Amino acid sequence: KRPRAAPTFEQLHHALGAMPAETEIQRRDRAVFAFTMITGARDSATASFKLKHIDIANRAVFKDAREVKTKFSKTFTTYFFPVGGDALAVLADWVTHLRTVRLWGEEQPLFPATELKLGPTGQFEAAGVKPEHWSNADPIRAIFKNAFAGAGLPYFNPHSVRNALVRLGQMNCKGPEEFKAWSQNLGHES
Repeated sequence: KRPRAAPTFEQLHHALGAMPAETEIQRRDRAVFAFTMITGARDSATASFKLKHIDIANRAVFKDAREVKTKFSKTFTTYFFPVGGDALAVLADWVTHLRTVRLWGEEQPLFPATELKLGPTGQFEAAGVKPEHWSNADPIRAIFKNAFAGAGLPYFNPHSVRNALVRLGQMNCKGPEEFKAWSQNLGHES
């Protein structure tokens, strides 16, 4: 097999740190990036999560195939990978914002779509988020593209984070049993 391109965790942390966080949309985008880092979720699954699927206290996300677009319609729980840095804090801040500021319920999207409103110039402008899911994963790939460009790094797609997590597991796991558990946490069967 030819090697797959994957960012290092130093590059991922650098990109996350370089992402702006002044607006609600920017905070959502940072949370998407952080969530991908600590869960390795595929972009189509990320676009379909609801608030009820995430458990910050237990550091887990429940991938319920009845509602989340998982590969092969598998249902399983992923526990957050120990990637360090600010990723968990960024994600926890976003979840708290949705629950305490927006007052959204458990059925609302974890990563909501952008709300567009007519601006003073007669053009549509981003005006925060709306309680609807993205229709596809294109916005997530755009978030990654902008994050790496903003950090002065080459582009890595969201799926490449899964490859980075596999490499992290290869370095940190202390035997085949640990690595098998690490792999299963990503949803792999072999």
